[in-house]
Amino acid sequence: MRWNLLLLLFLVVPLNSAAAERPVYGPHLEGFAYPHPTTDFAFESQRQNLHMTYMDVRPAKLNGRTVVLLHGKNFCGATWEGTIKALSEAGYRVVTPDQIGFCKSSKTAQYQFSIHQLAVNTRALLESLEIEKITVMGHSMGGMLAIRYALLFPEQVEQLVLVNPIGLEDWKALGVPYRTVDAWYEPELMVSAEGIRRYQKNTYYAGQWRPEYDRWVEMQAGMFRGPGREAVAWNSALTADMIMTQPVLYEFGLLKMPTLLLIGERDNTALGKDAAPPELQQKLANYRRLGQEAAARIPKARLLTFPDLSHSPQIQAPDRFHKTLLEGLAAVR
Repeated sequence: MRWNLLLLLFLVVPLNSAAAERPVYGPHLEGFAYPHPTTDFAFESQRQNLHMTYMDVRPAKLNGRTVVLLHGKNFCGATWEGTIKALSEAGYRVVTPDQIGFCKSSKTAQYQFSIHQLAVNTRALLESLEIEKITVMGHSMGGMLAIRYALLFPEQVEQLVLVNPIGLEDWKALGVPYRTVDAWYEPELMVSAEGIRRYQKNTYYAGQWRPEYDRWVEMQAGMFRGPGREAVAWNSALTADMIMTQPVLYEFGLLKMPTLLLIGERDNTALGKDAAPPELQQKLANYRRLGQEAAARIPKARLLTFPDLSHSPQIQAPDRFHKTLLEGLAAVR
């Protein structure tokens, strides 16, 4: 299919000896060090015994609030490293899980992935930690999950924070062609560090690159080099289908809690955009417009923008981003 060929050309693994010297991680990201100790939350879901790996960082002097950080599709809990540090230094307890299908958590051959299910799994983790009230903060796909969590469990969520969430538009309804899980899976098997780096440079960092970004490239690419690459690729395909077929934007008006939107306006993330006709590609992922539209539809929204930043403002300009974040969190007591 046309979109598979395009994606393969973009992500194909180069045949060079340097690839053999790069890190190789297991299907649960074994071998990649997280910034804080991790714990496995064991639970049963869909007749399977699964585990969610998470970090629970408690500062010496607590301010009485807990922030739950939800990662994006091409990210892990570890990618929140700078945000965990900024929040914990400000007195917040910070819980950062890896969702089922991602990073250090369980990979499964048969699981009905839904954003609702991931939200319920996260709720079960927080119940095991006896956490009652939270600020839920999601980035990219994690933004969609944070919205769904807030809709399912509004009594628990004191504040909702969305960092360049995807799903601010319904790509399928706008004309992005549907692809099957099998069609998602095929190019995932060909993912390379070089392809990831090109994509992230153009999409996450507004065409700029710094050496410290390579750690996150290798984190992702290392799992696709490892012995569990098929399981990693299959779970990635399943979650891509989940994202494409389960939009949350039609329910923005139902959000009752204060919501902070933090938007890097140079973002151009749109899942499946490579398969869209060229004229549609030009219209998708205008985050300056999408941020404004989301803020208008969410009843208690506050929009704060970064005109020069892209999809990952917390990594691209951490000092500026975290100053803005902490000020936005402090506005809700």
